[in-house]
Amino acid sequence: MMELLERWLTPRRAFGAAALACLGLIAFALYLQYVVKEEPCPLCILQRVAVLAMGVVFAAAAIRAPRRIGLRIYAAVLVTIAALGAAVAGRHVWLQNLPKDRIPECGPGLEFMLQQFPLADVLALVLRGSGECAEAGWRFLGLTIPAWTLLWFIGLAVLALTVTVLAGRRQQPAMRQVDKR
Repeated sequence: MMELLERWLTPRRAFGAAALACLGLIAFALYLQYVVKEEPCPLCILQRVAVLAMGVVFAAAAIRAPRRIGLRIYAAVLVTIAALGAAVAGRHVWLQNLPKDRIPECGPGLEFMLQQFPLADVLALVLRGSGECAEAGWRFLGLTIPAWTLLWFIGLAVLALTVTVLAGRRQQPAMRQVDKR
């Protein structure tokens, strides 16, 4: 089983599949927004940005098919983006699970804040969350959109690390044979 996994899970295939998964997540978010009419809150938009960034990095890694150091760099960037996205998604899940009397007031829209405030202030305001971020909306298997997004961030980070470790194992035996000659 492990041999089959290692053979199939090449960096190019895994990163290409992950890039397609990110594309699918964004497509589904747009479907929820424009068809189901689930308006994204500022935290949702930050999560979308993180998913898009991961998709771009996964696609670049799939196209380049890096080895050793390059693969580690891509994995580090992917894990960093996933950690940031997971932090935002985790904050969002936390806000959605607050008691009704502890939910923050609704704030101005993201577009307004970007026009009126410096970027650092906008990020601080957005991460504080607002009443609109506490609305759960669409659910699947009992989990909200941010909860599913959090799981996707974790899964994609684990995939990036797993592919990097497996690729390192594949390359080590070949290097040892070269050293023996």
